[in-house]
Order: sequence, then C-alpha cells, then structure tokens
Amino acid sequence: MENQETEGVKSFDNLYYIVGVLAGMITGQIVKGTFLWVLIGAVLGLLSALFFVNKVAPRDTEN
Repeated sequence: MENQETEGVKSFDNLYYIVGVLAGMITGQIVKGTFLWVLIGAVLGLLSALFFVNKVAPRDTEN
C-alpha cells in the first residue's frame, strides 16, 4: 500500500453546532424565560444543527 497524502479540508461542523445551541438557548429564553426552556431550546437547537449538517448540506467525501 502506498502512503497517500490527503489535503486537509477544514470542517466547520462544530461552528454549526455551537450556533444551533446558542440560537436554541436564546429562543428558549425568549419563549418562556425559565431555565428548563433554555435547556430544551439548546437540545432542539443541537438537533436542528445535526439535521442540517447531515441531511441538508452534506459534504461529498470523495472529492
């Protein structure tokens, strides 16, 4: 087997996750204003970011 050098492609997936969690937390704070809703908003924001990264805007790993 040959040693193949692959070009490093920066992944900004973590940025999407952070933005999703923060947006969810802010939305939870605005909707109800309690700590429980902030946590629920953070979880929903993270799930939305996961969906976006995996289904809406997937990267082609072969190119």
